[in-house]
Amino acid sequence: MSDYLVKALAFDGQVRAYGIRTTETVGEAQQRHQTWPTASAALGRAMTASVMMGAMLKGENKLTVKIDGGGPIGVILVDSNAKGQVRGYVTNPQTHFDLNQHGKLDVARAVGTNGTLSVVKDLGLREHFSGQTELISGELGEDFTYYLVSSEQVPSAVGVGVLVNPDNTILAAGGFIIQLLPGTSEETITVIEEKINNMTPVSKLIERGLTPEELLTEILGEGNVKVLETMPIEFKCTCSKERFEQAIISLGEKDITEIIEEDGQAETHCHFCNAKYLFSKEELEAMREQVKG
Repeated sequence: MSDYLVKALAFDGQVRAYGIRTTETVGEAQQRHQTWPTASAALGRAMTASVMMGAMLKGENKLTVKIDGGGPIGVILVDSNAKGQVRGYVTNPQTHFDLNQHGKLDVARAVGTNGTLSVVKDLGLREHFSGQTELISGELGEDFTYYLVSSEQVPSAVGVGVLVNPDNTILAAGGFIIQLLPGTSEETITVIEEKINNMTPVSKLIERGLTPEELLTEILGEGNVKVLETMPIEFKCTCSKERFEQAIISLGEKDITEIIEEDGQAETHCHFCNAKYLFSKEELEAMREQVKG
């Protein structure tokens, strides 16, 4: 099964829901960054929640999520857009700890709880929308829930999970976002709260083979979910050699000359996807001529 996301309504339009499988997407991030299990879980949870939030946008709109909890993993940075494309990285990918007291990867210890979760949305307007909340647990599901409730004023529940194989590859990853729309009945709220409080961890359900539709049915009940749209999900970076070339050109003639004289070449590195681009002396000289005009 390839990764995809489902947008749905439930309980006769009282509830908006997103269900997602991100196993391959998180797996690609793990391979690109060679993350260790705890870092994989943190990055995977952040990417899963962020790509669902990206799917709430339209057209060419996109968002950036930054999580800085002061923990040993450092900063987590994730970009996503309205097309189901996501990329992300952590400052210290080789971060891992023993399992916590619940027998799970200790994401909170890696992320830290002394910091913030911030979201910047590029909606194609002159000013970007930005919101920020304090981290409340470092487990990330609860932190994204708190962000949506506090910053965007939408009663929400976010569940995200990642299971890692003994060889560090990704076994299962996915999640959900449930949002209550204005006028949701107390009865509906109670049913959903009980389901979420008593459900099997989302990563285990994905491992078991549940589709995003079945994941939402597990939470919202048989016959209650009306699927509106499905969307493929993928790890996709926007970097390219051409973009880095423009960045080097923007340094100006003096700096390019220094690079030529001191190194004879230039190697650039994309933090998001770990790609490297090499520029030869000849390419740098051509760029310098371009700057001279």
